[in-house]
Amino acid sequence: MNRVPDPQSFAVLKEHVRQAEEKGFDHVDTWVFDLDNTLYPASSRLFDQIDAKITAYIANRQGIDGLSARALQKYYYRRYGTTLKGLMSEDWLDPDDFLAFVHDIDHSVLAPAPALAEGIARLPGRRFVLTNGSRRHAESTIARLGVAHLFDDVFDIAASGFVPKPEAAAYDLFLKLHGVAPARAAMFEDLGKNLVVPHALGMRTVLVVPAEGEPDALDRLTALDDASPAAHVDHMTDDLAGFLAALAIVAR
Repeated sequence: MNRVPDPQSFAVLKEHVRQAEEKGFDHVDTWVFDLDNTLYPASSRLFDQIDAKITAYIANRQGIDGLSARALQKYYYRRYGTTLKGLMSEDWLDPDDFLAFVHDIDHSVLAPAPALAEGIARLPGRRFVLTNGSRRHAESTIARLGVAHLFDDVFDIAASGFVPKPEAAAYDLFLKLHGVAPARAAMFEDLGKNLVVPHALGMRTVLVVPAEGEPDALDRLTALDDASPAAHVDHMTDDLAGFLAALAIVAR
């Protein structure tokens, strides 16, 4: 039995369709999703657990207090793109040990997301997760969301040789491994800087931002230190499931 949407929901869906049609998706046959704070909302605070574990790892490794560890963590992030790459570059870190520690978190804070699953299921073609995290973390996350069966593969930081987004080499390795034509692909991300290379390659780009009242909205809206989304962001949404529902209408 088909459900009839209420007028407000229909109006929201109509607006999503209008946005999706502005820079169309009818040519797209490969759908690429970032993981953290993209496939799940920032309000779940799942990534906050990872962030805190990264700080703890640095504090334990360096024998320093939490505030100093936090400062060093952010220095690595700003200079190298990820804290992991900074630790590998300057401290000869074993990445497997780091990833095992920081992703040993409580994934049960995530709830199944049936609307998200329905939206992903209707996308034509292949679907991938492209993350700077580990495969184990990605698989645990998408399993909790109830969408694991909808993805063809997970491309994690190990698969990229520990080269993180936004470096071009990370995307190149992903595209070559899976035979993805960027001109026929779309990328969904919560960080604008990670959409610069995909857009330059010809991918349709979507910036997923927190809904009003969710944390870190400013961080996710900025791209390469700009105060607002730039030309490399084709679309922006604070409702991924709703946006994908619209794509089911226009991308077929």
